[in-house]
Amino acid sequence: MNRRTLLATAALGLGLAFGGAAQAEGMDKVKACFVYVGPIGDGGWTYQHHQGALAVQEAYGDKVEIQYQENVPEGADAERVLTQMALGGCNIIFTTSFGYMDPTNAVAAKFPDVKFEHATGFKREHANVSIYNARFYEGRAVQGTIAGRMTKSNKIGYIASFPIPEVIMGINSYYLHAKKVNPNVELSVVWAFTWFDPAKEADAAKALIDQGVDVIAAHTDSTAPLAEAAKTNGAVIGFGQASDMSEYKDGPRVSSIIDNWAPYYVKRVGAVLDGTWESIDAWEGIAGGEVEIGEITAAVPAEVKAEAEALRDAIAAGTYHPFTGPINKQDGSAWLAEGQTAPDGDLLGMSFYVEGITGDIPK
Repeated sequence: MNRRTLLATAALGLGLAFGGAAQAEGMDKVKACFVYVGPIGDGGWTYQHHQGALAVQEAYGDKVEIQYQENVPEGADAERVLTQMALGGCNIIFTTSFGYMDPTNAVAAKFPDVKFEHATGFKREHANVSIYNARFYEGRAVQGTIAGRMTKSNKIGYIASFPIPEVIMGINSYYLHAKKVNPNVELSVVWAFTWFDPAKEADAAKALIDQGVDVIAAHTDSTAPLAEAAKTNGAVIGFGQASDMSEYKDGPRVSSIIDNWAPYYVKRVGAVLDGTWESIDAWEGIAGGEVEIGEITAAVPAEVKAEAEALRDAIAAGTYHPFTGPINKQDGSAWLAEGQTAPDGDLLGMSFYVEGITGDIPK
């Protein structure tokens, strides 16, 4: 998990290498397997991936057998689990966390007849590997708009998991859009160095609240940050992450980013069944339905809700890009000129804060 993403040219080069490689003939029955970094009951990231797996089962019935393993650490343990799944007859294996990238490619090399799908990474070194991601930064733009409008202290917070581009993109988008509607806003980032650890996530939320933060976004997997916000009796609001986290709708949760993996999983398992599977690089967002904005509650003023929904719709329509210049890097150097939008390569390799964010990105 401590590996940094390479420059976008390397990422895109690897991605293009196997873009058209078609795989095996169709099958009467497929065993589809899923490797999860957390528990399916985490209420966030892993929960949503598992909902996608259940959607596959519902879509294909007895044509598909589902297998999954929870709480698989990123690293050597992942390689062991993937090897066991491949030996156990899995025809397609979805590896659902960034840190599974190298284990996925290592095991794929040994099992060329098994299809591997890796979430949020950039390496596909073999013809039997695909990568898929979601443009979470689009949802962060909507959340940042709400945060900037609703903060009373002008202090907003972000609980970050690991210093990888996916997370840094979200921090920058959240801050830029809060700043756009509230020039006085300040952002504090706490790095939790975990995807799922409710105690650490709660501690991170407490630290932000102690700093006077009254709006918290999180890129970790549990509901712990919202639970901490709920203890403030309305003084602090937050957002659902990865799933709707609707149990907090009557409390601090004012909206959410929902990761909808079901359409992708159904499509990719279907491609194994009908023999059309090929190695691809998928990166969809609000327009493609993989990033959804959960209900904006009545706690948000009507005009702010309308503004956030208009931004969501503009992103979906392709008339607005969350990273549109002028934008400078944290050190004041130019990144995007007036009207210029960020190339995907820049985003996939993002390793810097934008101008205005204080603090350093951990190495």
